[in-house]
Amino acid sequence: MERRYEIRRRELLEDAEVQSKQLDGMLSRLEEFARPFAKCLERKKQRTLTHQYLAGLLSQVERKNVESIAYHHDQDRQALQKFIGQYGWDHRPLMHELVRQVAQRIGHDHGVLVLDPSSFPKQGPESVGVKQQWCGRQGRLANCQVGVYLAYAAPEENALVDMRLYLPSEWASSKARRRKCGVPAEVRFRTRQQLGLEMLDEHRSVLPHRWIAADEEFGHDAEFRGQLHHRGERYLLTIPSVMLIRDLEARRPPAGDYGPQPKTPWKRVSRWCAALKDSAWTSVEIEEGERGPRTVEVVVRSVQAKSAAHQNRRELLVVVRQRMSDGTLRHDYYLSNAGEHTLPVQFVRVIQARHRIEECFQLAKGQAGLADYEVRTWRGWHHHQALSLIAAWFLTQETREGKKNHSGAQRAASAHDLGLVAA
Repeated sequence: MERRYEIRRRELLEDAEVQSKQLDGMLSRLEEFARPFAKCLERKKQRTLTHQYLAGLLSQVERKNVESIAYHHDQDRQALQKFIGQYGWDHRPLMHELVRQVAQRIGHDHGVLVLDPSSFPKQGPESVGVKQQWCGRQGRLANCQVGVYLAYAAPEENALVDMRLYLPSEWASSKARRRKCGVPAEVRFRTRQQLGLEMLDEHRSVLPHRWIAADEEFGHDAEFRGQLHHRGERYLLTIPSVMLIRDLEARRPPAGDYGPQPKTPWKRVSRWCAALKDSAWTSVEIEEGERGPRTVEVVVRSVQAKSAAHQNRRELLVVVRQRMSDGTLRHDYYLSNAGEHTLPVQFVRVIQARHRIEECFQLAKGQAGLADYEVRTWRGWHHHQALSLIAAWFLTQETREGKKNHSGAQRAASAHDLGLVAA
């Protein structure tokens, strides 16, 4: 592990430290925390099971699935299995309550809305939406499900706030598969970019923000960028190094005797970047805890992407390079529709916010059971995911409370601590 990652890990643990007395009363705080979410459900039994499932997700059980959580509560697992996998309660009101709380408690005018896919490896072909597709968790093609997530990055805190299950076209068109896994009739095939736009349209008016950020799966799609621009959103999206761009600030080739003056040729963005002079780069310092300031270099240029040539849109190409511990230079490429006078440091802050979302996934998967489900149905996936995001939000708030009184800190409060208190 590189030294910078080790230092960042240590900083995160220090930030998460709370006083040992904060663990006192954690269960009562969880009960109070869960109440507005449970109120979204109509039946008393379902509200009770919501409390129990959240407590199980935040317990010390190793695998936070239905069976383990039922065992943790010394209950028959059938009630929880039906609650998660079969009952027809709607998870959407719970997500709206989560978004409302995130906006109220950590919302900031400089917030960033981040779209990010995440994969869940699966052994067999029976789980809804599973197929051979790119699995980021394994770094290769694998049998997995893919969820598209919306996260909110504020200057000091971050949270996952919503999700969509990606349903591949072969699933969307198979009546037998849909029937077996309970896919609702109104659900149709949607690309991951379309799923991201659906979540943005649902929540962007509630979550205060200034930017939209996403990885290259979204950034390379000209239609997606056009949709964001049409909605009046300002974006900074990662793009692949092989994308073709035309430098609109470069000197155009000389005109011939006949015909119009030729345009600047299309170039791969990596090759265009390799031809830059050192004077083209602007240094930006990033404050990062005990390491002190770290310097990256940025170049911003007005370009046209070939994939968006039919839209005749001008965009900003943002390239960030940094020297790695082994002496090599790493380059990351982005497209933005921000104004031409946007400072390089603003782009760097958005990039940092986007990368912080990885911490949200680590929290949700490591301590709130996001990836521990063993359900195969459409309802089961969405029910478990919704409650896991809510559990992760509870842990985020517990960490925030710990930061308020840092003196006398013992260690990081976690799901394990809550499980010990419950025991």
